[in-house]
Amino acid sequence: MRPKSKVVHNISTASANVRVGEINTSLQRMSLSDKTGSHTYTSDKVVGNGTFGVVYQATIAETGEKVAIKKVFQDKRYKNREYEIMKELSHPNVVGLRHAFYTPGDKPDEVFLNLVMEYFPDTLYRVTKNYGRMRQPIPLIIAKLYSYQILRSLGYIHAMGVCHRDIKPQNLLVDPATHRLVLCDFGSAKKLVRGEPNVAYICSRYYRAPELIFGATDYTTLIDIWSAGCVIAEMFIFQPLFPGESAVDQLVEIIKVLGTPTREQIFEMNPNYHEGRFPDIRQTPWSRVFKNKASPEAIDLLASLLVYSPSKRLTAYQAMQHPFFDELRAQGTRLPNGDPLPPLFNWSEIEIKTHPELIRALTPSWFSN
Repeated sequence: MRPKSKVVHNISTASANVRVGEINTSLQRMSLSDKTGSHTYTSDKVVGNGTFGVVYQATIAETGEKVAIKKVFQDKRYKNREYEIMKELSHPNVVGLRHAFYTPGDKPDEVFLNLVMEYFPDTLYRVTKNYGRMRQPIPLIIAKLYSYQILRSLGYIHAMGVCHRDIKPQNLLVDPATHRLVLCDFGSAKKLVRGEPNVAYICSRYYRAPELIFGATDYTTLIDIWSAGCVIAEMFIFQPLFPGESAVDQLVEIIKVLGTPTREQIFEMNPNYHEGRFPDIRQTPWSRVFKNKASPEAIDLLASLLVYSPSKRLTAYQAMQHPFFDELRAQGTRLPNGDPLPPLFNWSEIEIKTHPELIRALTPSWFSN
């Protein structure tokens, strides 16, 4: 173990007094006092490193509980949109925010925001890669379970008016013991306002909805549905469905599967798009795309999510009604090891209030709160 640094910083915020002793970028010790008392977070390792910051796996010294801490630069001129959104979210399929506190940086007036969240030991990306390396299909019940929870997380955040804008396997956390899945990383998320333009260059390329590639700035939360379809497809074929090497190539990959979009479809994706025409390419049958790696029901579901016209895509809760998920609603369905499924019908107040009829339809008759 490397020797601990003696550098200790102190900073006060409205809700907490924080003392930080930095060891190095991959190991640091943090103390934070709040209304619940004093918590000491000892960072174990870096588990994520991206454009917006660093994510550490840490341990609460007083309890031994593991948490994840995302450390991001905080511009004092603005509120942190990710933090503001996460404070409003509370759902079984959305990673839970535990605490937030500020620490100083090495430069004068440099401040970092630390978001303390639930810790999950795995990601859907790693799970899929592991099965792919073993040349084994993901058990169908597990694929259904993960797909359902992805859609449920989207149904909830969309009901809250939030568009995630970066759905991909790396942003879906998994507990391998219970197979509970949660959505994480709201660094690109935004509450969309009708009539208010948004940036089109958003979302990781392989999972980017075609309206974004066409430069749309008035898109809806249905861009997340397209991304979810790409993620679900990847669980069956163990590689990205549309692996474009650039934005233009991404569109080519989509056209090779869905065929050339019609003028009407392009207009719906972006009415302001008036650039070049495309060669006339026919749609590839989905059965040929998946080569017997996905069931007919799974293919039917994906064909309802991966549609050019956003208005033709199923919403999250509509997709959850698909027969592909009937097994999850059957009484007595178990995980491959015999354990019960994670809770699937513990609806939040916003879910019930926003979509009462759909929620009733999604709740099995045998289930009782």
